[in-house]
Amino acid sequence: MDEAELAVGIRAGDERAYEALVRSEAGRLFAVTRRILGNDEDARDAVQEAFISAFKARGQFGGGSKVSTWIHRIAVNAALSKLRSRRRHPEENIDDLLPRFLPNGHHTERFTSWTEPADQIVARKETAELVRRTIDQLPESFRMAVLLRDIEGMSTDEAAQMLGTTANALKLRLHRARLALRTLLAPHFGGTTA
Repeated sequence: MDEAELAVGIRAGDERAYEALVRSEAGRLFAVTRRILGNDEDARDAVQEAFISAFKARGQFGGGSKVSTWIHRIAVNAALSKLRSRRRHPEENIDDLLPRFLPNGHHTERFTSWTEPADQIVARKETAELVRRTIDQLPESFRMAVLLRDIEGMSTDEAAQMLGTTANALKLRLHRARLALRTLLAPHFGGTTA
């Protein structure tokens, strides 16, 4: 079923179109909701909620975007909603993971260059897993900024809207998260030198 047929079928409530949507998108939606929620059970629930919400809102799908983009946004919203409904814990401080500076503005530590280009490092499976585990160590608001902006490729405005914050606040959070990730990953990729 091509994109146009799928969109028309979804809007009309066609069972075949809906089944095609579930078959084609369930795996990708599970992956994104698992990254957000951190466990399989909650991710499965979020995906199920997303498909139910999409079915209920099928008449609102205007076709301004691809069906896959539409269901992806619904799934991310379902995962974020589930995340918000979890019992809130005080967020950990990220300051210890940020670079420190001397009075002259230079870093207190010197970072060595990573010997491989970043795209080759990330391509390796074990490195990708290390990066995922490291992202999971970030406090929730910083982790969500990285996931939505860097992993899911959302625009700054779109990610900020989904997280209920401003674009500037998201940019600051994302910048701090990236600095923290560099600190956490440095020992694995050449470390720092004093």
